[in-house]
Amino acid sequence: MSDIVCLLPGDGIGPEVTTAAREVIDASGADIEWVVLPAGATALEFCGSILPARTIAAIEGHGVALKGPISTPVGKGHASVNVQLRKKLNLFAAVRPVRTVDGIKTRFDNVDLIIIRENTEGLYSGIENEIVEGVVQSLKIATSKACRRIARFAFEYAVARGRKKVTVFHKANILKMSDGLFLKCVRKEYEQFADRIAYDELIIDNGCMQLVRDPSKFDVLLLENLYGDIISDLAAGLVGGLGVVPGANMGRTCAVFEAVHGSAPDIARKGIANPLACIMSGVMMLNYMGKTEQAKRIRNAYDSVLSAGRPEDLTPDIGGNGTTQSFTQAIIKAMK
Repeated sequence: MSDIVCLLPGDGIGPEVTTAAREVIDASGADIEWVVLPAGATALEFCGSILPARTIAAIEGHGVALKGPISTPVGKGHASVNVQLRKKLNLFAAVRPVRTVDGIKTRFDNVDLIIIRENTEGLYSGIENEIVEGVVQSLKIATSKACRRIARFAFEYAVARGRKKVTVFHKANILKMSDGLFLKCVRKEYEQFADRIAYDELIIDNGCMQLVRDPSKFDVLLLENLYGDIISDLAAGLVGGLGVVPGANMGRTCAVFEAVHGSAPDIARKGIANPLACIMSGVMMLNYMGKTEQAKRIRNAYDSVLSAGRPEDLTPDIGGNGTTQSFTQAIIKAMK
């Protein structure tokens, strides 16, 4: 019997990169039935909602989704679909593997990180108000429940994958109550894992400096919401950018895998969008579903294509002169 996966094509280049990922996953031998669902600007236009109830219900029912990038207006307009998905589906953990990719030239050749970010609280709770004209406040929310939940997830995730150390980035020297609570909860959860994995803490400004000096010093990073968002993108820059890293938002009962780059409307429908991040996210999804052989086939295939570095196979953003389709077909061919 086929496994059912919800597919949210998204906006801009989203339909192009999710189509490519779907073609690659199907070619890997994974037996998947895809359910295409609306979200984002297209959903707003045709369904009257950026996140229709049927999309949420389908993901809740099937438990797994692959999502393309979705546009979020800056400073105005509708709220972030990504944030709404996390809240409605209780996807409390964002997971971002960041590793050096063969064939992508960067300043570092030894990056192998997993960044785990609390996804539901902090400043991203979105609680803001104008006290008086010209004075606005934002509330940073931290609860013991959410802090302990993400800490436990991080240690479990790290141990299950044979990682060596979890490092927390924080600002508890200044934010003594909110970040202080986060640290307190992480330390408490670590007591159950102390015999299986190492643990460290760094003030985030020092952590950022250490990260860009020598990323090989780090293994698994655990951060609250805002810090995790920023560090995830910073770390992606160490290996070539958001076009070469996957992402996932996970809860206890479902998970949404996604390309974490933007919707790039300026190159939409030009056939040159790089589908690699979405394909990599598909590999994460297959591993999550227990389809490890198919995931390995795809990973080996795109590693091979990138290492070969044939310009006609690669999209312009990674040094080629090819198209979305040529890159997709090169990966499929490498699996045969």
